[in-house]
Amino acid sequence: MSDHEGHAGGIPGSDEDLSLPKATVAKMITELLPNDVTCSKETRDLVIECCVEFIHLISSEANEICEKESKKTIAPEHIISALKHLGFESFTSEVEDVLKDHKQQQKDREKKVSKFEQSGLTEEELLKQQEELFAASRAKFQSAQQ
Repeated sequence: MSDHEGHAGGIPGSDEDLSLPKATVAKMITELLPNDVTCSKETRDLVIECCVEFIHLISSEANEICEKESKKTIAPEHIISALKHLGFESFTSEVEDVLKDHKQQQKDREKKVSKFEQSGLTEEELLKQQEELFAASRAKFQSAQQ
């Protein structure tokens, strides 16, 4: 059940439970608006509802595309196709840019893991080195305080 404003009323797992972090959305709205313009709580809540509905629309279309291809996992390409099918072609280049950045971040993370492996040290040895660095830093800080 939900009240007239669409707030979840206690049905776990229902679509009404879907939302976005209010503080994050409020911050984004504040950053996008001119300094002399404010946004009411009701407007913020409406923006959240619109965003959730948009995400639901895109994911439903992407799911249909995925099923037509006999796939079990929605891939980024399905999202891009869904955007195009629903008339949001203007969004696709930015989505593709974000996807490209995400893939690069994943590669960078993998490189960091391999650096750990290449170090030839065990986790215990690395923790010992870290503790030694912390101790040296604390000693340096304490001597600077005196």
